[in-house]
Formats: sequence, C-alpha cells, structure tokens
Amino acid sequence: MIISLLPAQFQLNLTFKWFNRQMRWIYISPHLDDAILSCGGLIWEQTRSGLPVEIWTVTSGYPPPDTLSILAHECHAEWGTETAEQTVSTRRSEDRTASKVLGAIAYYFDILDCIYRRSSQGDWLYPDVFVPPHSAEAALPDEIAALLRPRLKPDDIVVSPLAIGRHVDHVLVREAVERLGRPLLYYADIPYTLNHPEILEQATDGLSATFYSISNEGLRAWQDGITAYASQISMLFITKAKMQTAIRSYWQKNNGIYLWQ
Repeated sequence: MIISLLPAQFQLNLTFKWFNRQMRWIYISPHLDDAILSCGGLIWEQTRSGLPVEIWTVTSGYPPPDTLSILAHECHAEWGTETAEQTVSTRRSEDRTASKVLGAIAYYFDILDCIYRRSSQGDWLYPDVFVPPHSAEAALPDEIAALLRPRLKPDDIVVSPLAIGRHVDHVLVREAVERLGRPLLYYADIPYTLNHPEILEQATDGLSATFYSISNEGLRAWQDGITAYASQISMLFITKAKMQTAIRSYWQKNNGIYLWQ
C-alpha cells in the first residue's frame, strides 16, 4: 500500500517534479460536481501542498433556448431552477465556489448534459440517465477526446471517473478519456459508490489501488466544497446533514480515499 500524493507510475524524477510544481493534476468531471463529490478531500490536500490542480467539467454547455425534455423538466424541478440557461449558470456558479473552497482551477467545456441532448432529427436521446449511450452518439467520445487533448501537457496526471453507477455521461466521458492514449488514474464516483459499494470491486478488477491520506481538515473542506452545490444536495443526499454523515463515513473507513490505475 502506498500512502502518497503521487501514484507509483509518476514517481520517476519525483524530486525534480515535486519541487518544480510542473505536474498538474487534471480531474475530469462529467458534470458540475462529480470530481469534487468524489475527490474533494484529496484535491484540498494537493492544493494545500502546492500542487496545481484543475477540474475540467465536460458536460457544462448552455443548451439552446427551446423546449425542454420531460427529464430536464423533472431535474429542474428537483434543483429549483426553471430555464436551461438559469440551470447551467447556477450550477457553474456553485462549481466555481466549490473549486475555490478547495483551491482548484475550474475549466468548462461546452458539451451539453445528456438531459438536453437531441438527435439530428430533434428527438430527445435520453428519457433516463442510467441507460447505455445512444447509437446516435457513437462519435461523441472521440469528439470529447479531441477537446481535451490540446489542453493537456505531457506531465499532467489525468484522473477519470470509473463510471460506477453507469450514468450515461460518466460512461461516455470515461470512454473519451481512455482514447487519449496516456496513463490514467480513476476515481470512484460518489454518490453511486456510496449507494452500491458492492459494484466497486467489480469496477476495479484488474486495476491497482493507491491510497491517499486525507486529514480532518481535508474532510471538512471536502464537505464544505460539496455544500456549495446547493441545487444538488436534495437529489444526491436528501439533506446537508446526511451528506456530511455520508462523506465522513466514507472517509472514516481509511482516513482517505483510493485511486486506481
């Protein structure tokens, strides 16, 4: 077991890179909350130590101002928003606040959330988020990879979701990141890994785990970061208090988290 802020495959020339601070950690977040939900405590520990951390959110684009799908209407009602523009603006604002709490830089790509995506004929692609990718989006992983690739530097450490829970956007984003053709780390998607912990073993079969310690201060920063996503708390955790309990219980298993490679 390795207790470190850096995974084993990146430990060559460690002294130079550690003090040179050129090694960015890039967390790929399918939505405007996933990376901080899953890795907020580690992100805080890393930025506190002086490591540059960026969170790249893939499906954070503004939809055109037209009719919403039934699924989008249901989500907006849960989130307390009305229009798609208001929703994306609110969620980006929450994410900027959460990223600031943890000391990370936030960057947004303009791919639409699956609840807003349509086919070329105008049909809504996703009546539910827990379904396989639609055949009309077979090229989407390559399109996402093409957006990510030019922004990456050779020494960047890229951290991808495992896609636990099989949310269609998480699945597509993982596929896209894997098409970059570079070493990757993977994080366990929260809240799905909390709700279905038995899936984690299957999802990480064949991968090696690296442990990352998170302090009590890191735990509190993690909880504070998640609290910034006010529109999402009721859907994900029901209440703020239940969120804090769930994250603390998850952290207490090891006083940290694992990433896989």
